[in-house]
Amino acid sequence: MVVDLPTPSVIVDGGVLDRNLRAMASSAAARGFALRPHAKTHKCVEIARRQVELGAAGLTVATVAEAEVFAAAGLDDLFIAYPVWPSPQRAARLRELASRVALRVGIDSAESAAALGAAVPGLEVLVEVDSGHHRSGVAPAAAGDLAAKAEKAGLRVRGVFTFPGHAYGPGRQRPVAGEEESALTEAAAAVTAAGLDAGVRSGGSTPTAALTGPGVVTEMRPGVYLFGDAQQVELGTCGWADVALTVTATVVSRSGNRIIVDAGSKVLGADQQAWATGFGRLIDQPEARIVALSEHHATVVVPEGAAVPGLGEVLRVVPNHVCTTVNLADELVVVSAGQEVDRWRVAARNANT
Repeated sequence: MVVDLPTPSVIVDGGVLDRNLRAMASSAAARGFALRPHAKTHKCVEIARRQVELGAAGLTVATVAEAEVFAAAGLDDLFIAYPVWPSPQRAARLRELASRVALRVGIDSAESAAALGAAVPGLEVLVEVDSGHHRSGVAPAAAGDLAAKAEKAGLRVRGVFTFPGHAYGPGRQRPVAGEEESALTEAAAAVTAAGLDAGVRSGGSTPTAALTGPGVVTEMRPGVYLFGDAQQVELGTCGWADVALTVTATVVSRSGNRIIVDAGSKVLGADQQAWATGFGRLIDQPEARIVALSEHHATVVVPEGAAVPGLGEVLRVVPNHVCTTVNLADELVVVSAGQEVDRWRVAARNANT
Protein backbone atom coordinates (compact mmCIF):
# COMPACT_ATOMS: atom_id res chain seq x y z
CA MET A 1 0.00 0.00 0.00
CA VAL A 2 1.21 3.49 -0.83
CA VAL A 3 1.57 5.66 2.25
CA ASP A 4 1.37 9.41 2.78
CA LEU A 5 -0.91 10.17 -0.16
CA PRO A 6 -4.11 12.13 0.25
CA THR A 7 -7.17 10.12 -0.61
CA PRO A 8 -8.58 9.71 -3.11
CA SER A 9 -5.51 9.48 -5.34
CA VAL A 10 -5.20 7.72 -8.69
CA ILE A 11 -2.18 5.44 -8.63
CA VAL A 12 -0.50 3.34 -11.30
CA ASP A 13 1.71 0.34 -10.61
CA GLY A 14 4.55 1.00 -13.01
CA GLY A 15 5.64 -2.62 -13.18
CA VAL A 16 2.20 -3.96 -14.02
CA LEU A 17 1.69 -1.19 -16.57
CA ASP A 18 4.93 -1.99 -18.38
CA ARG A 19 4.12 -5.70 -18.38
CA ASN A 20 0.74 -5.00 -19.96
CA LEU A 21 2.26 -2.68 -22.56
CA ARG A 22 4.88 -5.25 -23.51
CA ALA A 23 2.38 -8.10 -23.70
CA MET A 24 0.09 -6.30 -26.15
CA ALA A 25 3.00 -5.07 -28.26
CA SER A 26 4.40 -8.59 -28.49
CA SER A 27 1.00 -10.10 -29.27
CA ALA A 28 0.34 -7.64 -32.08
CA ALA A 29 3.79 -8.13 -33.57
CA ALA A 30 3.50 -11.92 -33.44
CA ARG A 31 0.25 -11.79 -35.43
CA GLY A 32 1.49 -9.23 -37.91
CA PHE A 33 -0.74 -6.34 -36.82
CA ALA A 34 0.16 -2.70 -36.55
CA LEU A 35 -0.68 -1.58 -33.02
CA ARG A 36 -2.26 1.86 -32.79
CA PRO A 37 -3.43 2.06 -29.17
CA HIS A 38 -6.26 4.37 -28.19
CA ALA A 39 -4.81 7.18 -26.10
CA LYS A 40 -8.20 8.30 -24.77
CA THR A 41 -7.69 5.71 -22.04
CA HIS A 42 -4.50 7.13 -20.53
CA LYS A 43 -4.30 10.70 -21.94
CA CYS A 44 -0.65 10.83 -20.80
CA VAL A 45 2.30 11.82 -22.94
CA GLU A 46 4.68 9.60 -20.95
CA ILE A 47 2.61 6.50 -21.64
CA ALA A 48 2.13 7.40 -25.30
CA ARG A 49 5.88 7.66 -25.75
CA ARG A 50 6.38 4.29 -24.10
CA GLN A 51 3.82 2.70 -26.43
CA VAL A 52 5.68 4.05 -29.45
CA GLU A 53 9.02 2.91 -28.00
CA LEU A 54 7.58 -0.60 -27.83
CA GLY A 55 6.62 -0.54 -31.50
CA ALA A 56 3.24 1.16 -31.81
CA ALA A 57 2.69 2.51 -35.33
CA GLY A 58 1.09 5.63 -33.89
CA LEU A 59 -1.80 6.63 -31.67
CA THR A 60 -5.55 6.60 -31.94
CA VAL A 61 -7.40 9.54 -30.41
CA ALA A 62 -11.06 10.46 -30.09
CA THR A 63 -11.01 14.22 -30.62
CA VAL A 64 -9.12 16.98 -32.38
CA ALA A 65 -8.13 18.35 -28.97
CA GLU A 66 -6.55 15.02 -27.98
CA ALA A 67 -4.65 15.01 -31.27
CA GLU A 68 -3.39 18.52 -30.56
CA VAL A 69 -2.08 17.52 -27.13
CA PHE A 70 -0.11 14.56 -28.43
CA ALA A 71 1.10 16.38 -31.53
CA ALA A 72 2.49 19.16 -29.32
CA ALA A 73 4.45 16.49 -27.44
CA GLY A 74 6.04 15.17 -30.63
CA LEU A 75 3.76 12.19 -31.32
CA ASP A 76 3.44 12.58 -35.05
CA ASP A 77 1.26 9.73 -36.38
CA LEU A 78 -2.34 10.16 -35.27
CA PHE A 79 -5.71 8.72 -36.25
CA ILE A 80 -8.86 10.48 -35.05
CA ALA A 81 -11.20 7.48 -34.97
CA TYR A 82 -14.32 9.59 -35.11
CA PRO A 83 -16.55 11.04 -37.85
CA VAL A 84 -15.26 14.57 -37.33
CA TRP A 85 -17.46 17.38 -38.59
CA PRO A 86 -15.24 20.28 -39.76
CA SER A 87 -16.92 23.37 -38.40
CA PRO A 88 -14.97 26.50 -39.39
CA GLN A 89 -13.08 26.63 -36.11
CA ARG A 90 -12.36 22.89 -36.10
CA ALA A 91 -11.36 22.95 -39.78
CA ALA A 92 -8.61 25.45 -39.05
CA ARG A 93 -7.30 23.20 -36.29
CA LEU A 94 -7.37 20.16 -38.59
CA ARG A 95 -5.41 22.05 -41.25
CA GLU A 96 -2.80 23.04 -38.69
CA LEU A 97 -2.49 19.46 -37.44
CA ALA A 98 -2.26 18.01 -40.94
CA SER A 99 0.58 20.43 -41.71
CA ARG A 100 2.85 18.94 -39.04
CA VAL A 101 1.83 15.32 -38.33
CA ALA A 102 0.68 12.27 -40.28
CA LEU A 103 -3.05 12.65 -39.70
CA ARG A 104 -6.01 10.44 -40.56
CA VAL A 105 -9.66 11.04 -39.75
CA GLY A 106 -12.77 8.87 -39.85
CA ILE A 107 -15.73 9.52 -42.15
CA ASP A 108 -19.15 7.91 -42.30
CA SER A 109 -21.17 10.16 -44.63
CA ALA A 110 -20.88 11.82 -48.01
CA GLU A 111 -21.76 15.12 -46.35
CA SER A 112 -18.87 14.99 -43.90
CA ALA A 113 -16.53 13.83 -46.66
CA ALA A 114 -17.50 16.83 -48.80
CA ALA A 115 -17.05 19.21 -45.88
CA LEU A 116 -13.66 17.74 -44.95
CA GLY A 117 -12.49 17.77 -48.56
CA ALA A 118 -13.32 21.47 -48.84
CA ALA A 119 -11.73 22.28 -45.49
CA VAL A 120 -8.57 20.13 -45.66
CA PRO A 121 -7.87 19.03 -49.24
CA GLY A 122 -5.76 15.89 -49.43
CA LEU A 123 -6.55 14.78 -45.88
CA GLU A 124 -6.20 11.01 -45.40
CA VAL A 125 -9.36 9.26 -44.22
CA LEU A 126 -10.65 5.84 -43.27
CA VAL A 127 -14.27 4.89 -43.93
CA GLU A 128 -16.02 3.85 -40.75
CA VAL A 129 -18.26 0.79 -40.99
CA ASP A 130 -20.76 -0.59 -38.51
CA SER A 131 -19.84 -4.13 -37.50
CA GLY A 132 -22.78 -4.51 -35.11
CA HIS A 133 -22.29 -1.89 -32.43
CA HIS A 134 -24.85 0.37 -34.15
CA ARG A 135 -23.26 3.65 -33.19
CA SER A 136 -21.57 5.43 -36.10
CA GLY A 137 -20.43 3.92 -39.37
CA VAL A 138 -22.01 2.86 -42.67
CA ALA A 139 -23.10 -0.63 -43.66
CA PRO A 140 -20.05 -2.55 -44.94
CA ALA A 141 -21.51 -2.85 -48.44
CA ALA A 142 -21.82 0.95 -48.63
CA ALA A 143 -18.13 1.57 -47.92
CA GLY A 144 -17.13 1.60 -51.58
CA ASP A 145 -19.68 4.23 -52.56
CA LEU A 146 -18.66 6.47 -49.67
CA ALA A 147 -14.98 6.00 -50.47
CA ALA A 148 -15.59 7.06 -54.08
CA LYS A 149 -17.43 10.18 -52.93
CA ALA A 150 -14.63 10.99 -50.50
CA GLU A 151 -12.00 10.76 -53.24
CA LYS A 152 -14.15 12.95 -55.50
CA ALA A 153 -14.33 15.48 -52.65
CA GLY A 154 -10.54 15.73 -52.56
CA LEU A 155 -9.76 13.34 -49.72
CA ARG A 156 -7.37 10.37 -49.85
CA VAL A 157 -8.98 7.11 -48.78
CA ARG A 158 -6.58 4.72 -47.08
CA GLY A 159 -8.93 1.99 -45.91
CA VAL A 160 -11.72 1.14 -43.50
CA PHE A 161 -12.19 0.88 -39.75
CA THR A 162 -14.71 -0.27 -37.20
CA PHE A 163 -15.20 -0.47 -33.45
CA PRO A 164 -16.58 -3.75 -32.08
CA GLY A 165 -17.98 -2.08 -28.98
CA HIS A 166 -20.78 -4.62 -28.63
CA ALA A 167 -18.13 -7.05 -27.36
CA TYR A 168 -18.59 -5.45 -23.93
CA GLY A 169 -20.79 -8.14 -22.46
CA PRO A 170 -20.33 -11.65 -21.04
CA GLY A 171 -19.80 -14.25 -23.76
CA ARG A 172 -19.88 -11.74 -26.61
CA GLN A 173 -16.18 -11.45 -27.40
CA ARG A 174 -15.72 -14.37 -29.80
CA PRO A 175 -18.85 -13.83 -31.93
CA VAL A 176 -18.22 -10.09 -32.08
CA ALA A 177 -14.62 -10.63 -33.22
CA GLY A 178 -16.06 -12.71 -36.07
CA GLU A 179 -18.55 -9.97 -36.94
CA GLU A 180 -15.74 -7.44 -37.00
CA GLU A 181 -13.70 -9.51 -39.45
CA SER A 182 -16.72 -10.09 -41.68
CA ALA A 183 -17.58 -6.40 -41.75
CA LEU A 184 -14.04 -5.32 -42.54
CA THR A 185 -13.72 -7.99 -45.24
CA GLU A 186 -16.91 -6.86 -46.95
CA ALA A 187 -16.08 -3.18 -46.61
CA ALA A 188 -12.54 -3.59 -47.93
CA ALA A 189 -13.83 -5.54 -50.91
CA ALA A 190 -16.32 -2.77 -51.67
CA VAL A 191 -13.62 -0.11 -51.50
CA THR A 192 -11.28 -2.17 -53.70
CA ALA A 193 -14.09 -2.72 -56.20
CA ALA A 194 -14.42 1.05 -56.42
CA GLY A 195 -10.78 1.17 -57.47
CA LEU A 196 -9.57 2.69 -54.22
CA ASP A 197 -7.10 1.86 -51.47
CA ALA A 198 -8.33 -0.53 -48.77
CA GLY A 199 -4.89 -1.33 -47.41
CA VAL A 200 -5.73 -0.31 -43.84
CA ARG A 201 -8.33 -2.48 -42.14
CA SER A 202 -8.43 -1.15 -38.62
CA GLY A 203 -10.34 -2.64 -35.72
CA GLY A 204 -9.91 -4.13 -32.34
CA SER A 205 -10.88 -3.44 -28.77
CA THR A 206 -9.46 -4.69 -25.50
CA PRO A 207 -12.12 -7.42 -25.10
CA THR A 208 -11.55 -8.77 -28.63
CA ALA A 209 -7.82 -8.13 -29.03
CA ALA A 210 -6.73 -11.67 -28.17
CA LEU A 211 -9.32 -13.19 -30.52
CA THR A 212 -8.44 -11.24 -33.66
CA GLY A 213 -6.71 -13.46 -36.17
CA PRO A 214 -4.29 -12.41 -38.91
CA GLY A 215 -5.42 -12.02 -42.49
CA VAL A 216 -8.21 -9.45 -42.34
CA VAL A 217 -7.37 -6.87 -39.69
CA THR A 218 -4.13 -5.00 -40.36
CA GLU A 219 -4.26 -2.61 -37.38
CA MET A 220 -5.55 -2.92 -33.81
CA ARG A 221 -6.71 -0.05 -31.58
CA PRO A 222 -7.19 -1.35 -28.02
CA GLY A 223 -7.16 1.18 -25.19
CA VAL A 224 -7.98 -0.24 -21.75
CA TYR A 225 -5.47 -3.11 -21.95
CA LEU A 226 -2.66 -1.13 -20.35
CA PHE A 227 -4.54 -0.41 -17.09
CA GLY A 228 -7.34 -2.97 -16.87
CA ASP A 229 -10.49 -2.25 -14.87
CA ALA A 230 -13.34 -4.03 -13.11
CA GLN A 231 -15.26 -4.45 -16.38
CA GLN A 232 -12.32 -6.21 -18.04
CA VAL A 233 -11.90 -8.53 -15.06
CA GLU A 234 -15.59 -9.46 -15.17
CA LEU A 235 -15.34 -10.09 -18.91
CA GLY A 236 -12.32 -12.34 -18.38
CA THR A 237 -10.06 -10.11 -20.46
CA CYS A 238 -7.61 -9.73 -17.59
CA GLY A 239 -7.12 -10.85 -14.01
CA TRP A 240 -6.71 -8.87 -10.81
CA ALA A 241 -2.92 -9.18 -11.11
CA ASP A 242 -3.13 -7.34 -14.46
CA VAL A 243 -4.88 -4.27 -13.05
CA ALA A 244 -2.36 -1.43 -13.07
CA LEU A 245 -4.55 1.51 -12.03
CA THR A 246 -6.41 1.83 -8.75
CA VAL A 247 -7.81 4.65 -6.65
CA THR A 248 -6.79 4.91 -3.02
CA ALA A 249 -9.71 5.62 -0.70
CA THR A 250 -10.09 5.91 3.07
CA VAL A 251 -12.81 4.20 5.10
CA VAL A 252 -14.72 7.10 6.66
CA SER A 253 -17.83 5.31 7.99
CA ARG A 254 -18.72 1.77 9.00
CA SER A 255 -21.91 -0.05 9.96
CA GLY A 256 -21.86 -3.81 10.19
CA ASN A 257 -20.53 -5.18 6.93
CA ARG A 258 -21.14 -1.91 5.09
CA ILE A 259 -18.43 0.72 4.79
CA ILE A 260 -18.17 4.14 3.15
CA VAL A 261 -14.98 5.26 1.43
CA ASP A 262 -14.09 8.75 0.25
CA ALA A 263 -13.95 8.08 -3.50
CA GLY A 264 -17.26 8.75 -5.23
CA SER A 265 -18.47 9.36 -8.76
CA LYS A 266 -16.38 12.53 -9.11
CA VAL A 267 -13.26 10.36 -8.89
CA LEU A 268 -14.28 6.88 -10.03
CA GLY A 269 -16.85 7.82 -12.66
CA ALA A 270 -20.34 6.37 -12.55
CA ASP A 271 -20.30 3.88 -15.43
CA GLN A 272 -22.01 0.58 -14.74
CA GLN A 273 -22.98 -1.79 -17.51
CA ALA A 274 -26.21 -3.71 -16.94
CA TRP A 275 -24.24 -6.93 -16.48
CA ALA A 276 -21.67 -5.50 -14.05
CA THR A 277 -21.93 -6.65 -10.43
CA GLY A 278 -21.18 -3.26 -8.90
CA PHE A 279 -19.76 0.22 -9.41
CA GLY A 280 -16.22 -1.04 -8.88
CA ARG A 281 -14.24 -3.51 -6.79
CA LEU A 282 -11.59 -3.62 -4.09
CA ILE A 283 -8.43 -5.16 -5.53
CA ASP A 284 -7.37 -6.63 -2.18
CA GLN A 285 -10.87 -7.89 -1.32
CA PRO A 286 -12.48 -8.61 -4.70
CA GLU A 287 -15.49 -10.40 -3.26
CA ALA A 288 -16.68 -7.06 -1.85
CA ARG A 289 -18.94 -4.92 -4.04
CA ILE A 290 -19.42 -1.17 -4.44
CA VAL A 291 -23.21 -1.06 -4.41
CA ALA A 292 -23.81 2.69 -4.59
CA LEU A 293 -22.00 5.90 -5.53
CA SER A 294 -22.57 9.49 -4.49
CA GLU A 295 -20.37 12.35 -5.60
CA HIS A 296 -17.91 11.84 -2.73
CA HIS A 297 -19.02 8.53 -1.20
CA ALA A 298 -18.79 4.92 -2.31
CA THR A 299 -20.86 2.36 -0.41
CA VAL A 300 -19.08 -0.98 -0.13
CA VAL A 301 -20.71 -4.18 1.08
CA VAL A 302 -18.35 -6.83 2.42
CA PRO A 303 -19.65 -10.44 2.34
CA GLU A 304 -20.76 -11.95 5.63
CA GLY A 305 -17.87 -13.59 7.42
CA ALA A 306 -15.20 -11.60 5.60
CA ALA A 307 -12.96 -9.10 7.37
CA VAL A 308 -14.50 -5.63 7.38
CA PRO A 309 -11.94 -2.82 6.92
CA GLY A 310 -11.76 -0.43 9.85
CA LEU A 311 -12.18 3.31 10.03
CA GLY A 312 -9.16 5.12 8.65
CA GLU A 313 -7.97 2.12 6.64
CA VAL A 314 -6.81 2.98 3.11
CA LEU A 315 -8.15 0.68 0.39
CA ARG A 316 -7.44 0.34 -3.33
CA VAL A 317 -10.49 0.63 -5.54
CA VAL A 318 -10.64 -0.70 -9.09
CA PRO A 319 -13.00 1.49 -11.14
CA ASN A 320 -15.50 -0.05 -13.52
CA HIS A 321 -14.38 2.00 -16.51
CA VAL A 322 -10.85 3.29 -16.22
CA CYS A 323 -11.11 5.78 -19.12
CA THR A 324 -13.62 7.85 -17.17
CA THR A 325 -11.53 7.75 -14.01
CA VAL A 326 -8.43 9.03 -15.81
CA ASN A 327 -10.37 11.86 -17.44
CA LEU A 328 -11.45 13.01 -13.97
CA ALA A 329 -7.88 13.11 -12.62
CA ASP A 330 -5.24 15.81 -12.89
CA GLU A 331 -2.35 13.40 -12.49
CA LEU A 332 -1.42 9.76 -12.08
CA VAL A 333 0.86 8.81 -9.20
CA VAL A 334 3.29 6.13 -10.39
CA VAL A 335 4.41 3.63 -7.77
CA SER A 336 6.89 0.80 -7.52
CA ALA A 337 7.09 -1.59 -4.57
CA GLY A 338 4.65 0.63 -2.70
CA GLN A 339 6.73 3.78 -3.11
CA GLU A 340 5.99 6.79 -5.27
CA VAL A 341 8.46 7.08 -8.14
CA ASP A 342 6.88 9.61 -10.48
CA ARG A 343 3.82 11.70 -11.31
CA TRP A 344 2.37 11.98 -14.80
CA ARG A 345 0.07 14.79 -15.76
CA VAL A 346 -3.15 13.77 -17.50
CA ALA A 347 -2.24 16.07 -20.36
CA ALA A 348 -5.35 15.44 -22.44
CA ARG A 349 -7.80 15.67 -19.56
CA ASN A 350 -11.11 17.15 -20.76
CA ALA A 351 -9.72 17.45 -24.30
CA ASN A 352 -13.20 16.84 -25.65
CA THR A 353 -13.50 19.30 -28.53
